[in-house]
Amino acid sequence: MTDVWSDRAEQYRTSAIHSSGEDLDLVVEWCEPGPGVDVLDVATGGGHVARRLREAGLNVVTTDAAPGMEPDVVSRSEELPFADGSFDAVVCRVAAHHFDDPALAVREMVRVSGGLVLISDNLYGGERLEQAEKLRDPSHVRNYSEQEWRAFLEDAGARVEVVETIRHPIELEPWLTRAGCPSEDAARVRELVADRVEGSKVVLDRVVIRAVK
Repeated sequence: MTDVWSDRAEQYRTSAIHSSGEDLDLVVEWCEPGPGVDVLDVATGGGHVARRLREAGLNVVTTDAAPGMEPDVVSRSEELPFADGSFDAVVCRVAAHHFDDPALAVREMVRVSGGLVLISDNLYGGERLEQAEKLRDPSHVRNYSEQEWRAFLEDAGARVEVVETIRHPIELEPWLTRAGCPSEDAARVRELVADRVEGSKVVLDRVVIRAVK
């Protein structure tokens, strides 16, 4: 998967849908920008979270398993190479559905955080959507429900403070193209998400969670 993501790096760096959004605004707000605040951006991808946080004046370290994403530290999210409590906040945005072991990744995020853990990801929307996601992008593992996210965090020793659910429309054709979805698979994906399509967009739900140790 790492090589696949390195190959896709430029598409994600230049992706408009990843570079903005209500969930990104919330993440920046919840990080409580101020002088001397240290943040870890886990699975940084195109670097959009890190960019916004740095613009807000925070000190940011990025990790990603794919070297092509050009993180500060190449690392799997399940094996973060930092000491306990190294950061004021740890953030992971729209990446965990690719993780092999999200529960372990969350434990690692909670471990290296000195206080805040912020998660944003697409919500589980039924098995038809899961089938579509996997067909569109074989690196997709699974989306999770709010209840599952709460369990991951609470089992890791964090207390969920705030949960926001956001309606998240995405342009359908770029969504397929970005993942390199073959035309025959793309046709089936369109069938599977037909009930979610509004105009040129497919509508997903995204959860944003603020938790504290």
